[in-house]
Amino acid sequence: MTKTVALLVGGWSAERGVSLFKGEHVERALIEGGYTVNVIDVTHDITKLINDLTPQGQNKPDAVFNNLYGRGGEDGVIQGVLEALQIPYSHSGVMASAIGMDKPTAKRIATSVGIKCADGRVASKEEVLAETVMPRPYVVKPLNEGSSYGVQIILEGDNQAPLNAQSWSFGDEVLVEEYIEGREIHVAVLDGVAQEVTEIIVPGRFFDYDAKYDSAETQLITPAEIPQDIRDTALQNAAKIFKEIGAEGLARCDFIYDVSKTGKDAVYFLEINTMPGLSPGSVAVIQPELNGMNYTQLCSHLVETATCHSLTNENPKSVKAPSSNDAVQKQSA
Repeated sequence: MTKTVALLVGGWSAERGVSLFKGEHVERALIEGGYTVNVIDVTHDITKLINDLTPQGQNKPDAVFNNLYGRGGEDGVIQGVLEALQIPYSHSGVMASAIGMDKPTAKRIATSVGIKCADGRVASKEEVLAETVMPRPYVVKPLNEGSSYGVQIILEGDNQAPLNAQSWSFGDEVLVEEYIEGREIHVAVLDGVAQEVTEIIVPGRFFDYDAKYDSAETQLITPAEIPQDIRDTALQNAAKIFKEIGAEGLARCDFIYDVSKTGKDAVYFLEINTMPGLSPGSVAVIQPELNGMNYTQLCSHLVETATCHSLTNENPKSVKAPSSNDAVQKQSA
């Protein structure tokens, strides 16, 4: 019998548009995979969402494909609703989603298992504006946003404030970190298996929103052309973080590679994204493709391994680990 899948898109975070765009690709892939797909545009109206998922006189969907990004979608809120409804869903559960979304907490866990992170601390907006947290250069970040919303690199000699007090809409606390100059590398992790290493090459200072979604100059080099010890460290650290926070399904870990160092001391953990972008050409799609799982198969796999933690589920299917001999592929974002 054909499985019915509820595909959640939209949401109420700053990444609503990203979710709607990427959801179109996921919907097509799931239909191609043989599923009956019911697309649900999620808003702040949780009662409506519950009614959409449990229509009167009809069965609940066999699984939910969660394609929501940002606050409310990947921070454990929606996951909690789905747990209460006892509907299996893709990606991580409540706790891992909440930890992954909270950058300071994820960094503390990474540090506790020996993974290097940039020094930093949570400060008030007032401290940041007064520039009393640390000397330049440094990075300011919201505690719990995705798609690089609100992130700024503040360099020595920059004629700019660390943040705009009038337009800052990400809360009264700010994560401030030392600036690590280096190469940005990302690792997708599927069912606990680190897939490959991708280097992100951008025209600007970092992989910001414009570089992610608008720039034709952004490149994703897969596998990254980096030393073997750096590759091994990134793969090992990504799998370790995935396990330590209790992530499931698909996630992506972001790192900075400091080229002036070697081995584990050169790889700095930035964050884990438990709801990585899932449109063709995204890191979390490119890497499984390199290991033999195409886009339709990946989306189908996430449905087939969907989990509700209050129910008994089969163990996820095994996923091919990357080979160090895989050919280099260069793809534009």
